[in-house]
Amino acid sequence: MHNKSVAELSRELESGKISSVELAQQFLDRLKLEDGKYNSFITISEEQAMVEAKAADDMRAAGKATAWTGIPFAHKDIFCTNGVRTTCGSKMLENFVPPYDATVTEKFKQAGAVCLGKTNMDEFAMGSSTESSYFGATTNPWGASSAVNRVPGGSSGGSAAAVAARLVPAATGTDTGGSIRQPAALCGITGLKPTYGRVSRYGMIAFASSLDQGGAMTRTAEDAALMLNVMAGFDPKDSTCIDREVPDYTATLNEPLKGLKIGLPKEYFSEQLSPAMEQQVRSAVREYEKLGATVKEVSLPNAKLAIAAYYVIAPAEASANLSRFDGVRYGYRCEDPKDLMDMYTRTRAEGFGNEVKRRILVGSYALSAGYFDAYYLKAQKVRRLIQQDFITAFKEVDVLMSPVSPSPAFVQGEKNTDPVSMYLEDVFTIAINLAGIPAMSVPAGFVDGLPVGLQIIGDYFSEARLLNAAHQFQQVTDWHQREPQ
Repeated sequence: MHNKSVAELSRELESGKISSVELAQQFLDRLKLEDGKYNSFITISEEQAMVEAKAADDMRAAGKATAWTGIPFAHKDIFCTNGVRTTCGSKMLENFVPPYDATVTEKFKQAGAVCLGKTNMDEFAMGSSTESSYFGATTNPWGASSAVNRVPGGSSGGSAAAVAARLVPAATGTDTGGSIRQPAALCGITGLKPTYGRVSRYGMIAFASSLDQGGAMTRTAEDAALMLNVMAGFDPKDSTCIDREVPDYTATLNEPLKGLKIGLPKEYFSEQLSPAMEQQVRSAVREYEKLGATVKEVSLPNAKLAIAAYYVIAPAEASANLSRFDGVRYGYRCEDPKDLMDMYTRTRAEGFGNEVKRRILVGSYALSAGYFDAYYLKAQKVRRLIQQDFITAFKEVDVLMSPVSPSPAFVQGEKNTDPVSMYLEDVFTIAINLAGIPAMSVPAGFVDGLPVGLQIIGDYFSEARLLNAAHQFQQVTDWHQREPQ
């Protein structure tokens, strides 16, 4: 069963070949047996999963089943789950058990899905390798049997590794600068970041509020469509959530691609991209031409400014969002503080890891008096220019295609002492978050035995078109079916 997609498992449950309880138990047994190699989970919620599986069987018996009823999956440990600890990969929230559900959590519960637990992640979603987690690094299932371990990407590396290792058929992720697409690419799975505001952020622990967006991590585009059907939609509890009708994302998956206009941004095929990676991406684009699409080069002239703008805006928002973790109401508190100031400073010094502290410092500096105009305001103006580049490009083409990452999965520890080289891992993904448009990563080949992702980028609310393009590609290739040894 662990090799079947969500769509296939849904059909097995529908036909009565297997019950939700049996399916959940199979995945839990596999998870407990295998995850020691990957450390992809922080919390396994076995008891709650079996209660949910029993409820799913009852739902099905009562004729109230959805496509997700009884399907096992996992949440990135950034989504609040009532009664199940939510750590955000940090010592600061090591023992935090939320008293409520995130909207995304609630939607999966209503659909009858079975949550097996919470996946590992970079601390507070800050990282590109899932090495900054307080609960230890996650290992990429690709190459896990070789002498050196590789990173699964980040920050949703636990979700990506769990799906790639067939520990769960699907998992939620979040994407602030590439945190769904980059790990999906490095682990050889499908990952979708929707338009900003398409999925509610209520109960999703904030990193950078104008950039964060929840999304889907699955093996196939069809499964990602099924997942977005559950996740998307207006939520009055999130002021940035868009009140717009949600289509059935599976309805247009099989439409032919004849006439699709694809743009290749020349800035994304630069010297930062390894020649072997470029070859795989261009080979994938040629498959689209065979399917009837046309291809032309386009330009995103301000793309080169994306990383600089992002690393002012995201840390600035993080420094504001993370000011709530001060030892007063919840989360970690230092031992025996002398006074209030001692409690604040020691709690934060002991509770946050190095990368989080680095970004808080950068963000606080950018927002400080005398520097706000020079840094934060200027970065927001650059952000507008980047957004305008995409708007202009989509007047000429239907979708853009590019690499997701400049190279395949790197060795664990390789970039830990060089934050800038780590930040450059997101050189092809960050601009999409600044613009707020949707994009996805689709498995598109291998370099040195490691997966490569093709990035498909769309205009606002064009998720259905992206999923259609990805699904059609997966009908003529089998990269998404390859599994690690």
